[in-house]
Amino acid sequence: MDRNFRLFTIALALCLLIGLMLTGTVSPATAQPLEQVTYQTPTPQPDGRILYIVQPGDNCLRIELLTGVKVQTLRELNNLDSACTLVQGQELLLGVVTPEPTPTLAPDITPTPLLPTPTPMRGTGQVCVILFADLNGDAVREDSEPPILGGAVSVTDRSGNVSLSGLTTDDPENPLCFADVPEGEYNVSLAVPPGYNPTTTTSVPIQLLAGNVSVIDFGAQISVRQPPPGETQSGGRSPLLLVLGALLVLGGIGLAVYVRLFRNVGGE
Repeated sequence: MDRNFRLFTIALALCLLIGLMLTGTVSPATAQPLEQVTYQTPTPQPDGRILYIVQPGDNCLRIELLTGVKVQTLRELNNLDSACTLVQGQELLLGVVTPEPTPTLAPDITPTPLLPTPTPMRGTGQVCVILFADLNGDAVREDSEPPILGGAVSVTDRSGNVSLSGLTTDDPENPLCFADVPEGEYNVSLAVPPGYNPTTTTSVPIQLLAGNVSVIDFGAQISVRQPPPGETQSGGRSPLLLVLGALLVLGGIGLAVYVRLFRNVGGE
């Protein structure tokens, strides 16, 4: 009896199993697909550093496979030991890139065009020359010694690029001046007018600086008195009057001789 019951139970179980298989209730077991590991390259920091945060289960070899950075490079960049020991949450330096600055312009502002830099220009100064009557002959100009008209002035630089000339004036308020003279080294010379002798040197070297006014005084004294036109220095008589006087004297002598001869002929 027991044996028949067991056989019946086994047969029933087999029937149920076959029925379930036929109806598709039992499906074959399928293997779960492996989880795909994805990795995105970290964005560089503002200073250009590329960092990686160590995840659970990470090791240097896995990080090399993910990032392409060699294990040796990881050790050198992060001062790791020979075993390349890592700690979860640790920041690893993968490399450094040079950040490209992005120029930003203020809204509604037009950039000012760059203007060419002007070439530096030499400064200029002024040179004034006074020829004074050195009445006491001490070669020093005094307030009582007036300026002399007609002195020939020459201003030249050492290189010969600047050559200026003019005549001195007898106006103490408006002497001879040369404006806008380029700064540099110059030689100022003067020739006194006729009838004067110089009492000072007639050539002076100067160093003209930008914005400065150089005033040079030359002295002179009268050598001879200048006669008015038509007069000579001998008694105020001109050569023409002397010639006329000589002709009149000769004419008078000739007339006297002629009258004497005429009277002698008439007496005979």
